[in-house]
Amino acid sequence: MKKYDCVVIGTGPAGQKGAIQAAKLGKSVAIIEKNSVLGGAQVNTGTIPSKALREAALHLTGANKRGLFGQAYRVKRDIKIADLVGVSQHVIRHEWDVIRNQFERNNIDLLWGRAEFTGPNTLAIHGPDGVSEVEADKFLVAVGTKPARPDSVPFNNSTIFTSDEMLKLDHLPKTMIVVGGGVIGTEYACIMATLGVRVTLVEGRHQLLSFLDQEIGGAFQYFLRQKGITLRLGEKVESIAEIEIENGLSHTLVEAKLESGKKLRAETLLYAVGRQGVCGSIGLDKVGIEYDDRERLHVNEHYQTNVEHVYAAGDVIGFPALASTSMEQGRRAICHAFGMCDIGNYNTSLFPYGIYAVPEISMVGKTEEELTEAGIPYESGIAHYREIARGQLLGDESGMLKMLIHQETHKILGVHIIGTEATELIHIGQAVMTLDGDAEYFINNVFNFPTLAECYKVAAYNGLNKLYHV
Repeated sequence: MKKYDCVVIGTGPAGQKGAIQAAKLGKSVAIIEKNSVLGGAQVNTGTIPSKALREAALHLTGANKRGLFGQAYRVKRDIKIADLVGVSQHVIRHEWDVIRNQFERNNIDLLWGRAEFTGPNTLAIHGPDGVSEVEADKFLVAVGTKPARPDSVPFNNSTIFTSDEMLKLDHLPKTMIVVGGGVIGTEYACIMATLGVRVTLVEGRHQLLSFLDQEIGGAFQYFLRQKGITLRLGEKVESIAEIEIENGLSHTLVEAKLESGKKLRAETLLYAVGRQGVCGSIGLDKVGIEYDDRERLHVNEHYQTNVEHVYAAGDVIGFPALASTSMEQGRRAICHAFGMCDIGNYNTSLFPYGIYAVPEISMVGKTEEELTEAGIPYESGIAHYREIARGQLLGDESGMLKMLIHQETHKILGVHIIGTEATELIHIGQAVMTLDGDAEYFINNVFNFPTLAECYKVAAYNGLNKLYHV
């Protein structure tokens, strides 16, 4: 049995960064992957594939340039699913190579198979060549999650499927029902609508992405309707089934019955309501580690489970379940495990959200609703992309940046962006907030021209002008 200082379970973002951090600290490290490919959901079924699909859809349809060249502009008329999947697979293969090279450069042993605890410090690895065992002083559980697949939904992976099967479609459907208005559901709804698919989006709440600032959320819903997406908000699905339709020719459709009595029909249905943990199969009960009914682990502020030498990070510990935060959680877990405590500040209230819908949305800090509820006096400064030369050059006249400014100190309390490059632009606001900056910073500094970053200066002027009544 080989002994390591640290064994990591899962090669997703939390596992990757945790393993590399342990190696940088001079520890002997092994990382275990049960699937036949590296990278977890981030690389294979989630973050990377969906973003690659989005970029391919925007490019091939010309949707992101119609503000410049007109609504009829299109790069390619007949888009096939192979065009889209080809782009995704190219990016995915590149990511596999990057991850493997990182492991090799840092002398991390990559072990293939399903890990299962057999004791407090031992793991059995059920691999392609049989069962082997390893021993370690510290463990990082980074096994991620999978899409929820309730028994009441008749999944067949071709017409009724989850986000894991999206890239396996053999053709581009004409119509699609998306059940679930969270990040995954809204992103795929936008992508499909951009490709010309008629999409109906069903969400049980009365607002999509309810964690967003309401003004941004309202604008987003308006843009979705403008794209032809039908929103069924405040509606819950009662049942899902395949039905045969006779209208000259017999063909199969998917029917979703809503609790309100409505019946929705489409060629395909994407079920995107929640995700489920997968840690129930790794023998955590044998070492006394507890998990909830969705197989998520509870950890303390150092990412320790209730067994102090076993840490957990990433989606398996729940909110916020972002690739970006998972990377930092994995790194910090390992730093604490090996006594490296001076690793800088990590303000959990200032991590950015990025939603790769069409248009992009990103935010950091507080929303207007949160500030109002907390009794914090603020003013909002708005910059519209149509006011910015770069916005005109990009053909985006509907984007906007909103900055929330404390009325007395002028500190930046939140930044909310919808539009082109929102997920890139947000980091300027994040940096200034982290360094306790104020609105005057944007007034007194020079930004490249023409850039979208100018939005910060315009928004700062707008907010301060309101405060000064000028």
